[in-house]
Amino acid sequence: MQHLLYGPTPLSLADGLSLFTHFMVLSLLAVGGAITTVPDMQRFVVREQGWITDAQFTASVALAQAAPGPNVLFVAVIGFNVGGLAGVLATLAGTLVPSSALAMLATRWGRRHAESRGLRAFTTGLAPLTIGLLVATSWILLGPTQTQWASWVLVLGTLAFMLRTKWSPLWPIAAGAVAGGLGWI
Repeated sequence: MQHLLYGPTPLSLADGLSLFTHFMVLSLLAVGGAITTVPDMQRFVVREQGWITDAQFTASVALAQAAPGPNVLFVAVIGFNVGGLAGVLATLAGTLVPSSALAMLATRWGRRHAESRGLRAFTTGLAPLTIGLLVATSWILLGPTQTQWASWVLVLGTLAFMLRTKWSPLWPIAAGAVAGGLGWI
């Protein structure tokens, strides 16, 4: 039985450290934000460890992305579903501490070297990497519904909408919510 405070199952110390360490490494690889590391998070917590199912993982990300607040909230929801409050602590600390420290140091260094040709080339080169990581994240999150036609209509429609208009991305999100509410996906 799932307890509200402790989650589905308590994490052992070894599992908690493994979760923390994995999310800490991902934090340092998160070019474009934590959402770009979703494919590896899914691989680790679902396929390797078997702590949660693919559907639970996708629901965790979707729930947190639909909620108001910081984009990184999905990490806490995944952590809770894996191991309750200990899972939340492991995933959030693992995600936030290393990347925050690195961002602080990089910002200070970047201010001093803002006109450097190498720094400008580096930041320009990160754009395609970030786009690729976001495509991989989308593919993982689409996984449980890839066989449903409505999912593909929403994906392609959203892509066309975002490329052709300057309207808010909330409109395709609302369309996805309506399709889900009607049971189409």
